[in-house]
This record gives sequence, structure tokens and C-alpha cells, in this order.
Amino acid sequence: MKVLANDGISEAGRKALQDAGIEILDNRVAQDHVINFINENNVDVLLVRSVTKVKQDMIDACPNLQIIGRGGIGMDNIDVEYAQSKGIKVINTPDASSKSVAELVFGHFFSLARFLHESNRLMPLEGETHFNAMKKSFSNAYELSGKTLGVIGFGSIGQEVVKMGIALGMKIKVLTRKPKTKVVTLDFFDGQTVNFEITSTNDSDAFYKDTDFISINTSKTNEYIIDTEQFEKMKDGVYIVNTARGGVMNEVALIDFIESEKVAGAALDVFENEPTPELPLLMNPALSLSPHVGGNTIDAQEKIGLELAEQIIKLQKETIK
Repeated sequence: MKVLANDGISEAGRKALQDAGIEILDNRVAQDHVINFINENNVDVLLVRSVTKVKQDMIDACPNLQIIGRGGIGMDNIDVEYAQSKGIKVINTPDASSKSVAELVFGHFFSLARFLHESNRLMPLEGETHFNAMKKSFSNAYELSGKTLGVIGFGSIGQEVVKMGIALGMKIKVLTRKPKTKVVTLDFFDGQTVNFEITSTNDSDAFYKDTDFISINTSKTNEYIIDTEQFEKMKDGVYIVNTARGGVMNEVALIDFIESEKVAGAALDVFENEPTPELPLLMNPALSLSPHVGGNTIDAQEKIGLELAEQIIKLQKETIK
């Protein structure tokens, strides 16, 4: 079996495949040349992340493909149902990067609550001349402990965000399309574990009321989850972080509600117009920004590579049988 990891794979994943006798190619082939490369090199497995698109034309043009793997959760760049209809196995790693994304959520929350995003921009420019003025300006900050955390979405990332919120002493609300109950487990350094039973709501009025910090952790949607109607339901001074997908929150409306001070601050790791976010977003001092790096940690990449390798090895053994 021959694998093309076109968007890269961790060393741990590579080693696991090689130890199983599977040949790994990690060439970075441009989108326009992927089909030819797959066919010329008799590739059986194509691994991608978010860069390479695997659509119907590629699936039709590469009849020898047996497996398509996505390193991460979202499968937006793969025509999954069409591939499966052609007998191709489609795999992903829904849990591997959950902790990394959740930690970024709280990195942004801390940044917003303590004005770190803005002070880091201004200190090199004005720290020497306006130190005391900035100290006074950035002192109007908040702790997260004791505040209410609202999580939209209750998948693996949403559950990790909930756990981190609990660990910080936050009150928890979860919004889903249909109410559901899940048990989340906090693991501690000394081996102790504590279980919390969390029940989500589909009552958006109750969810947004009195919620201090909101994290969006859903899959891609065809319409805004947060638009003018939802912003109007929020308490004044709310903080919002979107690490889900661009297009789940109306960015134009967000700016309007920041200007009206309904939203005290927001963080975006994803944008409607990637990779060219709108300039008003990039320049707004109330926004903490990152370039879609939620799952991009060394730890997550190691887990993703290993999880993909394990699934490929298992599928290969099943095929041999």
C-alpha cells in the first residue's frame, strides 16, 4: 500500500505506517497536479488536511484510490458521500485536536478579558511614553472564574471547552439544536477523576441571557448561527470566540455590536473570507485574531498522524483478510 500525505503527516504517523510496511510519500503536490501524481505513482491512500480539495473530479480521475483521510474534524474539502458511493473509505480524526482548539479558545478569552491583544500591540509603540495611561486603561479587566460560559455545540471540542471552563470555576451553559445530556470527565495529575453531567438546551433566549463568555464550536453551517437577532439577546459586555468555521457568525453585525458596546470583545480564528479576512476585522482593537490555527499544535499533529496511521493499518489488515 502506498500513501500520499499531501498536506503533511507527523513523524509519529510516518513511523507507524513505515513499521507496518506501508510506503509513505509526503510530497507537497499542487492541487492542479494531484490527480496526475496519484495515478503516476499508483497511490492507494490520499491524506489531506484543509489545503488539498478532494472533489468529484479527482475521485473519478483516480480509480485506484482506496482510502481518503482527513487530518482533523471537518470534511468540507472532501466529497465524502460521493467517495463512499465509489467504494472508497473516508476517515478522519475527530478527537485528536480537540484539546488544542479548546486551549486556543481560552487563550483568546484570557487575552480579551485582560486586554492582552491590545496591550501587546501598543506597548512597543507607546509603552515608553504612555505607560501609566495604558496601565489605567487596561485595568478595567475581568476574571473568568465565577462567570458564565456559554458553549454552542457539544461535540468533542465543545466538551473540552466545557471541561476547561469547569476547571476555572465557571458556570456552564450549552446550546444545541436538540437538548442532550453528556458526562464530561476531568482528569487530574494525581489520578483522580471527577464526572460532571451536563444537559444542553435548545432555548436560545435562556442560553444568551446572562452569559458572559460565548464559544462557538460547531461544524460548518449554511446560515449564521449568530446574527443580529442573537446579538440582541446577549447581555451587554459579552465576549465571543469563534474557532469553528468562518460563516457561522455574521462578521458585519459583529462589528456593529462591538461599536454599540453590546459586545465587549471578540476573537476570531476563522473568517468568512479566508485567506483574506476583511480589513475592518484586522484593524479593530476589540478583536483578538489568529490565522486559523486552532488544531495546529505539535501535540495535536502527533495525535492526528498516529490516529490516521492506526486507521489505515486496520483497514489494510481487513482488506487482506
